[in-house]
Amino acid sequence: MPSATPNSSSPRIVLGVAGGIAAYKSVDLLRRLRDANYFVSPVLTPDATRFVGAVTFSALASEPARTSLYGDPTTPIPHTYLGQHADLIVVAPATAHLIARFAMGLADDLLTATLLASRAPVLLCPAMHTEMWEQPSVQENLATLRRRGVLVLEPSSGVLAGGDVGTGRMREPDEIVEMIERIVRGYRGPLTGRRVLISAGGTREPIDPVRVLSNRSSGRQGYALAEVAARLGAKVTLVSTVELGLALDVVRSIEVVKVQSAAEMHDAVVSRASQSDVVIMSAAVADFTVEPSSSKLKKDAGIPQLTLVPTADILIDVVRNRSEGQVIVGFAAETDDVKTNALEKLRRKGVDLLVVNDVAAPGVGFEHPTNEVTLLDRDEVAETVSLRSKEAISLEILTRVASLLTQGAS
Repeated sequence: MPSATPNSSSPRIVLGVAGGIAAYKSVDLLRRLRDANYFVSPVLTPDATRFVGAVTFSALASEPARTSLYGDPTTPIPHTYLGQHADLIVVAPATAHLIARFAMGLADDLLTATLLASRAPVLLCPAMHTEMWEQPSVQENLATLRRRGVLVLEPSSGVLAGGDVGTGRMREPDEIVEMIERIVRGYRGPLTGRRVLISAGGTREPIDPVRVLSNRSSGRQGYALAEVAARLGAKVTLVSTVELGLALDVVRSIEVVKVQSAAEMHDAVVSRASQSDVVIMSAAVADFTVEPSSSKLKKDAGIPQLTLVPTADILIDVVRNRSEGQVIVGFAAETDDVKTNALEKLRRKGVDLLVVNDVAAPGVGFEHPTNEVTLLDRDEVAETVSLRSKEAISLEILTRVASLLTQGAS
């Protein structure tokens, strides 16, 4: 049995094994990881032991396999020990049941407790029958985990248990090891190594030292985009007029630049756009501003005459000065003739992707935690993303952005 003393230079991997027939492949995966000098700590669910024995994993691993939260005299709190020391947690196979419990935040066995007790990256290698893989509930759980930053190595097609043929076969150990090596080298998702610039909130145009012209944008969609982009591996700059909370696990990956007016946002975005691989203008920028009074306007002085003047068009300026391979995303909040107005804006702005929403629809747009959008590409092909959380909407947008970046690089 390999030494149970960790080599400080060896990345530490928790290998989680859930209860599926593909668990037999995890023995080979463990052997390959040890051959590659990884320190591997196996964690088997109770159902996994119906398919493979803990003794087999203990014989091959860097330390004895664990199967329970309780009863280990050497490690009285095994989930925190494993979670805090892991450089990566790999679950292979990840069953539909394990995926659902992880998405719900349950900690009812050692493996799920370890997943929750760690800030290490997580790689899931699903394995299940095709009918289970295609279930909307399974796909929604995976989407939830993806937008939280969990990496998923999707199953391949082939012969399944019982002789069925279809999608759901766990990837081969050599493919999983290749993915693990990418993660250890810093891969965190399809936006790894990319710089993403995002604007958020509604601009505030001063009328006098007290009053402003503004709009109802809460900035929630922009902040959701920033958080999801950071979890997908991007280095994010968020130019915002509002101050909302950011999840602690992504704070270090997000630079927040506070602005107020359309002019301030223009300067902040345009000056940073050339250094960005992606620019997403989700902010609601004022189309007009005024020359503000230096002192508060008084009611008894009569109705003030406000002369509106147009603001600079940030999106057009970014597109005009775009760098090669850059992906630019605009937003269009409409209330009527949504399709016609969106197509006109797409043609006029010249963006790669336009995110369109009907803010007059229930539960959509400003101030709501949910959104429903249409993604309109340069070829004027539209894809509707149904009503869901703004985090889920963000994942759909950023998945499309990652695809556009790949196309631009090819």
